[in-house]
Amino acid sequence: MRAQTAPPHAPANAAEKIALGEYLARAGDCIACHTNPGGKPFAGGRAMETPFGSFYSPNISSDKATGIGAWTADEFYRMLHDGKSRDGTLLYPVMPFASYTNVTRADSDAIFAFLLSTPPIHQPNREHNLRFPYNQRSLLIGWRTLFFRPGEFKPDPAQSTEWNRGAYLVQGLGHCVMCHTPINALGGVSTSKQFQGGLIPMQDWYAPSLTSNKEAGLGEWSIEEIVDLLQTGVCTRGAVYGPMAEVVKNSLQYLSDEDIRAMAVYLKALPGHTNEVDTSPRSTYVAEEAARLVPLGRKIYAAQCAECHATEGQGMPPAFPPLANNQSIQMNSAVNPIRMVLNGGYPPGTIKNPTPYGMPPFAQLLSDEEVAAVVTYIRTAWGNHGTPVSVREVNALRAAPLF
Repeated sequence: MRAQTAPPHAPANAAEKIALGEYLARAGDCIACHTNPGGKPFAGGRAMETPFGSFYSPNISSDKATGIGAWTADEFYRMLHDGKSRDGTLLYPVMPFASYTNVTRADSDAIFAFLLSTPPIHQPNREHNLRFPYNQRSLLIGWRTLFFRPGEFKPDPAQSTEWNRGAYLVQGLGHCVMCHTPINALGGVSTSKQFQGGLIPMQDWYAPSLTSNKEAGLGEWSIEEIVDLLQTGVCTRGAVYGPMAEVVKNSLQYLSDEDIRAMAVYLKALPGHTNEVDTSPRSTYVAEEAARLVPLGRKIYAAQCAECHATEGQGMPPAFPPLANNQSIQMNSAVNPIRMVLNGGYPPGTIKNPTPYGMPPFAQLLSDEEVAAVVTYIRTAWGNHGTPVSVREVNALRAAPLF
């Protein structure tokens, strides 16, 4: 399958409108939430575990009884723009309407046309299973007052056309703030902390800050490196795993070169904060434990890791990412490197990188102490400035859900 190209103009007929809608639905990664693993596309039913309980995505196929086949374009736009269902019911913000409100009416109509063109899947929607008081939808009025500001994206006349296109995709359909911004106890995000990183609730993956050069700040990256990571899942600086791998697999790899570059231009222009405080959860350890773990970690690294990542952690990019001077290795949060050692994984197979190299899992081979040792060594060797990790942290993540 080839990367799609977004029509550069308003669609001239129904077929062009549906094609544009399919492209935009890819950009919004609609299929990720609205398709249960192993289920029919857009039939819904995927469980999404949150601190508030379990949400189940609705059927958005063209089925008139259980999907959106009987909806109007006006009702669909109100859902995206205002976060309200067909009957006016307020939607829970697990649906990223706070981002989708940026989508233009023309793009909303195109997505709706595409969804109506999909096969109808008769699958009744499942009720959410939320704890009290979160099952009281009336409380959403307060949430919306605090965290929701409806309004279509407005181009910044001081910026280039390319920057504005990237901003539209990142802020809107891409809903990147949903993961890369800290989520508070009410499930909301602060506009003042956008893109400053956050632990993804219930998934035990940390989405790094895109503004801090101590995490994944892109100020030192080239546009080409950002483009490669978004579109192929790998670049000379690293690779995507976990939830971001699914985003690349389902969505970003299919976007046009022009749109991916526009996103890269916008992301690189985000305000960089070299002195931004790293708010990710700090690793907990004691000095005596760290002193004991480093020598053990050095031995494990030489035996298990050096063949791919090289003796001095320089890696063999893009197949095997570098570990030395790797920002994602040195963050306060050690969640991601611990999970990678435990669970391994592959970057997504993409159009431009169909056979990616993978990382084997070591959960069955290494004990909690050995995993803590090798992660501690990697985070502190070769000039890396990460902190050691504790055996307790590894033990807590050993049972984390696979993504």
